[in-house]
Amino acid sequence: MTDLRLFLLKWIVAAGLIWPELASAQANTIYVQRASLEADHLGWALDARFEFVLNESLEDAINRGIPLYFTTNFELTRSRWYWFDEETVRVAQSIRLSYQPLTRQYRLSSGGLQLGFPTLVDALKVIKHVNVWHTIDRAVVVPGNVYTASVRMQLDTALMPKPFQIDAVNNRDWRLASDWKRFEFVVNQHAK
Repeated sequence: MTDLRLFLLKWIVAAGLIWPELASAQANTIYVQRASLEADHLGWALDARFEFVLNESLEDAINRGIPLYFTTNFELTRSRWYWFDEETVRVAQSIRLSYQPLTRQYRLSSGGLQLGFPTLVDALKVIKHVNVWHTIDRAVVVPGNVYTASVRMQLDTALMPKPFQIDAVNNRDWRLASDWKRFEFVVNQHAK
């Protein structure tokens, strides 16, 4: 009976040591809740929702004035039995999240567009919902073909200032990414 108690005690201690590690790994994950393609006047636009929580290190960094970059990647491929998959579309979009202490606002910038938000929660809501992002032109897809669409989001440390890139490589707190979400996309015969 003492061997069983010793075994259970070791198991409980091991579980107690491993559990925080698992919780930390879960906290550094972006989940793709849903992703779809919607027709627009030029072709198709991506509509995707992501879910994640910034850990304390990332929140502290943003509040100290270090910008964070969130990059959404989209790929469209077509399977071929005789060769490698055909890569039809590969695009990426980055959003810069920064804090302006003088105005006490969080700012999002992408391309030439800048938006201000009173709270970090409000700014993150916009980052987590990618919509009306034109990704596929009508001319690059063939009606009737079956394509695989893939989307993911990650904290892009390569776009950060150089001193922080070095820290991000060695620090698990700076790793925030999703797995690829894949779904089938078929162009309607009457789409052209």
